[in-house]
Amino acid sequence: MSITVLDGKRLREMIIQGAQHLTNNAQMVDALNVFPVPDGDTGTNMNLSITSGAKEVKNNPSDHAGKVAQSLAKGLLMGARGNSGVILSQLFRGFAKKIESKATITAADFAEGLEAGVETAYKAVMKPVEGTILTVAKDAAKHAATVAKQERDIIALLEETLKEAKASLNRTPDLLPVLKEVGVVDSGGQGLVIIYEGFLAELKGEKLPSVTIAAPSLDELVNAEHHKSAQSHMNTEDIEFGYCTEFMVKLEADNATKTSFSEEAFRNELSKKGDSLLVVSDEEIVKVHIHAEYPGEVLTYAQTFGSLINMKIENMREQHSSIVSHDAPSMPSAPAKAQAKSKYGIISVTMGSGIADLFRSIGASVVIEGGQTMNPSTEDIVKAIEEANAETVIILPNNSNIVMAARQAADVVDQTVLVIPSKTVPQGMSAILAFNPEVDVEANEAAMTEALSHVKTGQITYAVRDTSIDGLELNKGDFMGIADGKISVKDKNQLEAAKKLVDHLIDEDAEIVTILQGEDASDEETASLVEFIESSFEDVEVEVHSGEQPLYAYIFAIE
Repeated sequence: MSITVLDGKRLREMIIQGAQHLTNNAQMVDALNVFPVPDGDTGTNMNLSITSGAKEVKNNPSDHAGKVAQSLAKGLLMGARGNSGVILSQLFRGFAKKIESKATITAADFAEGLEAGVETAYKAVMKPVEGTILTVAKDAAKHAATVAKQERDIIALLEETLKEAKASLNRTPDLLPVLKEVGVVDSGGQGLVIIYEGFLAELKGEKLPSVTIAAPSLDELVNAEHHKSAQSHMNTEDIEFGYCTEFMVKLEADNATKTSFSEEAFRNELSKKGDSLLVVSDEEIVKVHIHAEYPGEVLTYAQTFGSLINMKIENMREQHSSIVSHDAPSMPSAPAKAQAKSKYGIISVTMGSGIADLFRSIGASVVIEGGQTMNPSTEDIVKAIEEANAETVIILPNNSNIVMAARQAADVVDQTVLVIPSKTVPQGMSAILAFNPEVDVEANEAAMTEALSHVKTGQITYAVRDTSIDGLELNKGDFMGIADGKISVKDKNQLEAAKKLVDHLIDEDAEIVTILQGEDASDEETASLVEFIESSFEDVEVEVHSGEQPLYAYIFAIE
């Protein structure tokens, strides 16, 4: 069997099969995360990301390969979660851009698309690290380009591409010592290999196992992490544009009665009719999200470019009132009035309702409850930016695996958004306390970024598998203390592990220790821990807050 040309239909089936194969193996990829902590989520993030892309592909009936690839890129862009998901979105964004004008693609086109994807992904990562998904993608694309000079059969090309991707994956421990120490390959690279396996299986007509390990559903993950509605922290009368309007325009530029389409001009015109605007388009479809007071005007304007499909208009004031009524006793509603944008809005990503409340109390406008076990997608962050309703929005990711998605969200919205790269909750707290609403954007960015270095972070959790890492031999169930990202102490007893960690973190410069008590810590343990700190470090002040965070019994901020 030989295939020398791929059309959109065949490419669509490859993408769907690749996404399904990753879904079936998401938990296996999760298990490859280096740290043996209970929040390994690379497989989950990549799965949710490419599933979003595959959904967009399914909704595009085109047989044009370039347009199908653009649909994948569009879905991945908005669904990307975590660093691995964002990198995956960039790989296929570059691929799609390279072949966007081609109705069908050859082996050479496919190889060139892979190389373009690698170039795009490397540009998106500020400090690329070899031995990761980037390396696997780069090695596979480079080999594909070499093979494509002689090979016209796309099946043979993909076989060679997959072969090199697997070889590169097996080399990742030689490039990242921590992988070799733990005895695993890179989890993101493994996820990419699985996607390529699905691509090849579809072309060869082979059936991959329908179920290996079931990945958690999106609804299950969301329900596990979101305990309060964000709407309960705002007032119905603050909603300036009352109708959430979503629709798609099927472009009909060849029709003499329709207007020639320019995405920039289209976006500029719609921005006059509302806010929270998002416009994503390809040659065939325009996808629009806007909050408008007069959605009919928006639809009438959009209809001049083509036919309207998938329309959805929701009265946000009614929705808000309904949601809040479930969170609090009903109160008389005030007449809706326009709410001007505030100068600044701060978005914080947190885990645990107690930590969420703490961030709100120190100035966060919007809190996305997520983080360790449920990284928010680019689209989730875009919606939070809309909700902040501010001229300048500042995002505190509070997790190293969310920074890239936050930056990607900032790139797709049409307003000023700053991402302060906080990698832990204590860093986020330090940054928000450095915020000054009276100074300009540049001064706040400098001060908040500088504040990240003024705090040490400690975390207590447990090992989910036996391993050796950072010089420590860990057994499943051991409690371990993580100091600024490095596993530093362990113990069979949770309280003793916490004592060892704070003893490791507190030095002569420390003045304040803030303890965020998680779901797995008791009040009695916390009281003993406070007593230990106060008796061991007389000059240190101790503050305790109920963080209610899952998985991490304690989070410490040392200042």
